[in-house]
Amino acid sequence: MNRQLIGYLLVAIIIAFLPAIGAYPIFVMKVMCYALFACAFNLLLGYTGLLSFGHAAFLGGAAYATGHSLAVWGLPTLAGLLFGTGVAAVLGLLMGALAIRRSGIYFAMITLAMAQMVFFYFLQAPFTHGEDGLQGIPRGNIFGLDLSNDLNLYYVVMVIFILGFAICWRTINSPFGQVLKAIRENEPRAISLGYNVDNFKLLVFVLSATLAGLAGATKALVFVSATLSDATWQMSGMVILMTLIGGLGTFTGPVLGAIIVVMLENKVGEFGRFLSHATGIQWFQVLGESVTIVIGLIFIICVMAFRRGIVGELIHLSKTRKA
Repeated sequence: MNRQLIGYLLVAIIIAFLPAIGAYPIFVMKVMCYALFACAFNLLLGYTGLLSFGHAAFLGGAAYATGHSLAVWGLPTLAGLLFGTGVAAVLGLLMGALAIRRSGIYFAMITLAMAQMVFFYFLQAPFTHGEDGLQGIPRGNIFGLDLSNDLNLYYVVMVIFILGFAICWRTINSPFGQVLKAIRENEPRAISLGYNVDNFKLLVFVLSATLAGLAGATKALVFVSATLSDATWQMSGMVILMTLIGGLGTFTGPVLGAIIVVMLENKVGEFGRFLSHATGIQWFQVLGESVTIVIGLIFIICVMAFRRGIVGELIHLSKTRKA
């Protein structure tokens, strides 16, 4: 456990120094937002066995709530972030109270249906500005730090990410987390031991929604906008993809999955244009512009070659060697 904590501390130090070695702050902040989103989702699917296909509702809902509270109501930045996160928590409570009554594919379909209802509400609600989205969200300041400066915002986002990451770690490594794993492995046995399974499911659903909302609220601050793309079912599919590529039920897997997916979204087009220019083959540019096709191909390769995800396979290989 001490080795893990030392490893996490070293990673935190590396993240803190990334801007100093030439990393683009906005890109790294985007990675951290999506990594927190994936970690929140992993609590539900990886450690409880509940497949939610509606997590984009919490990401988008928190982004819109934060943006509206800052741009229209004029709340302080910290209050806006807390308000957006709170909206996601309430939304998670409402959706979770209905969804946990079913399991398996029925649970997934209920979350998808409710998330689509939320999406169409955002599409038609006046305060979201429809397909135009909320633009020009003021960043303001937190504890005297001017967040219009990307570097100041970077360290605020880093603190938020570390806080969310620590909450996930503490949840998993607690008696509550052990019950969640028991529910994932054998729910009837957990019931026979006297645990109120529905209460545990609802609590972890709300916690997952809250952390996803924190990621969405932070993302709105980073990009000074909130759009419908944050609340689409494709975003729910994207977070599932991040978790599966990195390693379902592993602690650092979703973070790695988020890094891979975000890098693909930003770099595939550039790489495709480079190959097309170097080889004269136009097909490379077409493929580079079709990011979803490339991500889909990588997902197929991961499913076929890395059934446990990248981190999961590395952990399995390490255990096999020790054995």
